[in-house]
Amino acid sequence: MRKAEDGQMGIATALVRSAFLVNAVYADSSREHGITAQQGQLLCVLMLKPYGMRELGTVLGLAKSSLTGLVDRCVQRGLVRREPDPEDGRAVRVAPTEAGSALAEEFYAETCRRGGGRGGGGGAAGSEVVARGGGRRARGRVGGPRWIYGGLRAGGPRPGPGASTTPTARC
Repeated sequence: MRKAEDGQMGIATALVRSAFLVNAVYADSSREHGITAQQGQLLCVLMLKPYGMRELGTVLGLAKSSLTGLVDRCVQRGLVRREPDPEDGRAVRVAPTEAGSALAEEFYAETCRRGGGRGGGGGAAGSEVVARGGGRRARGRVGGPRWIYGGLRAGGPRPGPGASTTPTARC
């Protein structure tokens, strides 16, 4: 990882380091709660609302078989349940159980606490930027502006004009 000529960390380096820190926070919090980081992410996504399997796969960036295995393991542990989708009788939605909701709240609070306390950009200033949703733009090497950090949207770049900017996950 390189530093810019002025001795400051470049955006790419900062993003890579941030990803490492986020992964470490998830690993620490999940280990403390007896779940995997992926199970914690699933529970955090489900805190907002039940999701269909296709939607969950997109949000979590998982292939169908990987998501099915993750949901199966969470069902076996009593953290989530499959329920009929009221809009499509052939599909199912995944929703947290009472135990899953309680664990999600604990996991979320612990992950937020740990995330704010990590070195290298955490703390009050870093938390404030994350809470505001960032929204900083930078010129990409190819083409026009690219979103470097824009809102807490899992699974990809900032949505285009007119799209929802509602966060898709709480953790």
